[in-house]
Amino acid sequence: MSIKAARITEAQAALSIASAAEVVRDVASAHAHDVDRKARFPAEAIAALRAEKLLSAAVPRTHGGMGASLGELVEVCETLGRACASSGMTYAMHCIQVASIVRHSQGVTQFEEYLRRLAEEQRLIASVTSEVGTGGDLQTSMTHLEPLAEEGYEVEKTTTASSYCEYADDLLLTARRHEAAAPNDQVLALLCSGGYAVLDVGEWDALGMRGTCSPPARIKGQMDSWQTLPDPFREIATVTMIPYSHTLWAGVWLGIAADAYERARRFLQIRSRKDPDGSIVAANRLAALAGRLSGLRARLAESVAKVEARTPLDADTTTKTSEILAINDLKLEASETVVHVVSEAMRVIGIEAYKNAGEFSLSRHLRDAHSAPLMINNDRVQAANADLLLVYKGR
Repeated sequence: MSIKAARITEAQAALSIASAAEVVRDVASAHAHDVDRKARFPAEAIAALRAEKLLSAAVPRTHGGMGASLGELVEVCETLGRACASSGMTYAMHCIQVASIVRHSQGVTQFEEYLRRLAEEQRLIASVTSEVGTGGDLQTSMTHLEPLAEEGYEVEKTTTASSYCEYADDLLLTARRHEAAAPNDQVLALLCSGGYAVLDVGEWDALGMRGTCSPPARIKGQMDSWQTLPDPFREIATVTMIPYSHTLWAGVWLGIAADAYERARRFLQIRSRKDPDGSIVAANRLAALAGRLSGLRARLAESVAKVEARTPLDADTTTKTSEILAINDLKLEASETVVHVVSEAMRVIGIEAYKNAGEFSLSRHLRDAHSAPLMINNDRVQAANADLLLVYKGR
């Protein structure tokens, strides 16, 4: 294939992904209010993602997927975030899991077969990284893998949040490598449907992101030996999971903020036709929000480009202090910006935004936005940056 033909193919693939995302957006938007009101799983949006083959967007084309870049996945997350943040966040978390397998399975035949199966069946993967007793530290586990009498392992883990685990086909779970392993000597293990149970499910009645269905639960399962990714979880987290989380989540948050801004802009257009002079203050506020959104979009694009430029083998590059600071700063900026933009858009609109329903309601947007600083708590991210800056010798 010529270089020109390859570029055409890539462009066509990108267009296909964007078009598919718009189809799912319309479905997600139609059910967003009901998903939020009932705190139920966005089943319709996930069904649309399956129908459009977007659950395998991050799977390489050689394995039956779309071979989407991180930038394309971010655009899908933003598109869904505009319509239904719970749908967007569910998709983002799924893509993080898929990327972890793609980038860290080291060509293990069974994992390659699993990726082909994922693409064919459009399987949904959930993450089980939180755990009671770890204080929210992603890179610490209390539970461990227990060898079975025959080949394989069993595991039992109590989570603080089991995002959509009851609705997923498969799970990726963190655990210590064995009983004597240190808390940070972790593996990332794949549990497939039929091989695990979600038990002791708690209540999920949250302020926002209600459709992610993330109650506490106990996960108990078994796996074959091949179902642990070869790379240690510390490397998976640093090279893939954290950078992909911060960028894909930022895409969702940007979508929430952009939709809030757009509702405020439409409201102000209608109002200014009736009272041009009375809209000056609100128009100035809206202009400031446009600047904040443009800044976040540029920052996100820059971060995506840097992450895409690396490979899983670039552990030395990825763990440079400057790189860690940059991706952490993106998380801090995006999570704070979405809260600010939605809050300010609500002031532009006024009481119509304060209502729980209606064309200009921002109730759901505001509640969903406030989850952003808590997903890997900003205080923890800020503290990590502070520690890094004490030893950082760069500019």
